[in-house]
Amino acid sequence: MKLPGQDAIARQADERVATHRVKLPKKIVEHPFRQVAKRVALALALLVATALIVYADHEGYNDNSDSAVDLLDAFYYATVSLSTTGYGDITPVSDAARLTNIFVITPLRVLFLIILVGTTLEVLTERTREEWRLTRWRSSLRDHTVVVGFGTKGRSAIQTVIATGLSKDQVVVVDPSSKVIDAAVADGYAGVVGDATRSEVLRRAEVHKARKIIIATQRDDTAVLVTLTARQLNRGAKIVAAVREEENAPLLKQSGADAVITSASAAGRLLGLSVLSPAAGMVLEDLIQQGSGLDIIERPVIKAEVGKSPRQTEDLVVSVVRGHRVLGYDDPDVGTLELTDRLITIVRATPGSQVAPDDRRLPPGMQPI
Repeated sequence: MKLPGQDAIARQADERVATHRVKLPKKIVEHPFRQVAKRVALALALLVATALIVYADHEGYNDNSDSAVDLLDAFYYATVSLSTTGYGDITPVSDAARLTNIFVITPLRVLFLIILVGTTLEVLTERTREEWRLTRWRSSLRDHTVVVGFGTKGRSAIQTVIATGLSKDQVVVVDPSSKVIDAAVADGYAGVVGDATRSEVLRRAEVHKARKIIIATQRDDTAVLVTLTARQLNRGAKIVAAVREEENAPLLKQSGADAVITSASAAGRLLGLSVLSPAAGMVLEDLIQQGSGLDIIERPVIKAEVGKSPRQTEDLVVSVVRGHRVLGYDDPDVGTLELTDRLITIVRATPGSQVAPDDRRLPPGMQPI
């Protein structure tokens, strides 16, 4: 089995520039560049206003070079005055000009300095605050979920995990596209920009401390490299990967993936089932959408269920997980439930607020015959 582009993987990995960067979710009122641009525009407006004020009363000023003060001299005086340079070559000599300097030029000078110095201090403060947030985030992040790839598969995987009760601050998204990470950060997730096949990028996502890793890349060869790198950094994490071609699934498992989902085959099987039975297709689609209608979940066996058969429990049991084996509910090897077993059950999500699959109308033209 030969993966597409396998021969060029090592060369591409060396040529990629390490532009990885961690981005934490935050409320952004306005883009920083736009804020700076507004402040620069305001400072220029103050400069122009000061120059016009000086030029309006240019007869009250004296220029040591030629005595007269024209428009250029007014702008020159405004610049050196607001910046507190003050060469003294142009000075107010009349009472009106001096009063204007006291009550108008001086407040404008203070405001001008506040804008410039305030912008610098705010930038430095923001950088310090961001570094502090990043340090605190790294120190507190434990047992989180890392999602590599924020495309359709990655987004759907995150939505499913979040629907089970996982907090958004326990999810870290890794993607090579800065725009994609910006979208993930806007949704409330922490993001790392970079190539996930590089161990440095995965370390920035704290993969070595993660409990679950979801690999939803666009290419199968990339998924293999990411799985190998992630498993090397974290031996105990549960890794689930998606591949397009079914023939690549064994390679993913050999690379360290605990479970491999073949996206193309799974979609094809769902299409085939929907053709044979639209209602069955709707039920199956509802089962894999966590938080609505019917949900399929895994839970431990409670003490009251020990010694009973799967059919004697209150929930609809589909399978029993015993050790490393997944047994059907009617498998003779199940016998009675044990305390160490786990049950795969079908339950209704948020009773009373969701619509069951059998209550929904089938699409036109797909009514059962």
